[in-house]
Amino acid sequence: MRFSVWAPKPRRVELELRGGRIAMTAGELGWWEAEVAAGPGDRYGYVLDGEGPFPDPRSRSQPDGVHGLSAVYEQGAFGWSDAGWTGIPISEAIVYELHVGSFTAEGTFEAAIGRLDHLVSLGVTAVELMPVAEFSGDRGWGYDGTCLFAAHHSYGGPDGLKRLVDACHGRGLAVVLDCVYNHLGPEGNYLGRFGHYFTDRYSTPWGEAVNYDGPWSDPVRELVLENALMWLRDFHCDGLRLDAIHAIWDLSAKHLLEELMERVRDLEDEAGRRLFVIAESNLNDPRVVAPPARGGYGVDAQWADDIHHAIHTVLTGERDGYYEDFGEPEQLLKALRQAFVYDGIYSPHHRRRQGRRPEGIPPTAFLAFAQNHDQVGNRAAGERLSQLVPEPKLRVAAALVLLSPFVPMLFQGEE
Repeated sequence: MRFSVWAPKPRRVELELRGGRIAMTAGELGWWEAEVAAGPGDRYGYVLDGEGPFPDPRSRSQPDGVHGLSAVYEQGAFGWSDAGWTGIPISEAIVYELHVGSFTAEGTFEAAIGRLDHLVSLGVTAVELMPVAEFSGDRGWGYDGTCLFAAHHSYGGPDGLKRLVDACHGRGLAVVLDCVYNHLGPEGNYLGRFGHYFTDRYSTPWGEAVNYDGPWSDPVRELVLENALMWLRDFHCDGLRLDAIHAIWDLSAKHLLEELMERVRDLEDEAGRRLFVIAESNLNDPRVVAPPARGGYGVDAQWADDIHHAIHTVLTGERDGYYEDFGEPEQLLKALRQAFVYDGIYSPHHRRRQGRRPEGIPPTAFLAFAQNHDQVGNRAAGERLSQLVPEPKLRVAAALVLLSPFVPMLFQGEE
């Protein structure tokens, strides 16, 4: 079996496998390789200049968490039963944002299968899983992941996720996986020891910015592109939700998102089933979802925060923080017409003009919601809308989301 790792920083790299250490051979552009007999389940890691072992940056399995050794995983061994599944277009999606760790008492992929019929009975057609890439601890939102290729061990690992996806397809449910490519979590984040994964030329609110356009950035971009395609190809996911793309700093001639969408379209042709990508962006920039022929990135859809803010402020009367930009019924009407309230007009919260008109963009390129993990979790006490307004107003919110021209999304428990 060939082990390879991109590690241009250390002068010496060793493979630790089954308690022994094997010197790796330096190749071109910072790559190291070793050919060793190994099989599924074998634990391994990389020793960098005598320190470590550290998990494989492309580890497919982390049975002992972010600080433990990686485990060899045979990607093609799972027995799928969804050969007849061809997916659904994003325009037909009714999305349910789901957190595996709290969806059931057990908090596992396997346990979630037992509640899928409930989602079908609601009329849901797509399940959006909050991030499951390996993060520190046993439970969490997942937005501090560090081992991007490994499905979280406490949820059931890679086979558990595959069983969940397979079961969803068997019930006619598409699966969307939330992926975080704008930063990595702090604990268990060893990537900086291997190579130039991060840059100080930009910053994010959550940690170091990922190096997508500076020196040594090609292998970093490739890691993320390979990761996105892995979830779609090897785990049979139907779509990806990309977290906070406005914090993906990339001034390359071809933006990371444009390159990703090209590869997703190629994979879609190869796989013979529909695939889609949803972005989260606070820029109100239609270029995110505009086709490349019109200078866009070609992403299939994006979350429409303005719709949420317009609904929330009209129903609750709240005006704190970013809600100061909203609250008028006319803004709600505008949001229901074109998704963006701020389409090039002045924003008091941002203290500048915000956004651009989404001309020529179909309504199905936007997801509408009255709640999601951000809008609930950003609150100091985490109140749901049901704790803020009486039931008649909840019914208004549900009607606006479900009967709008946009793709509707519910947040776990909202039903």
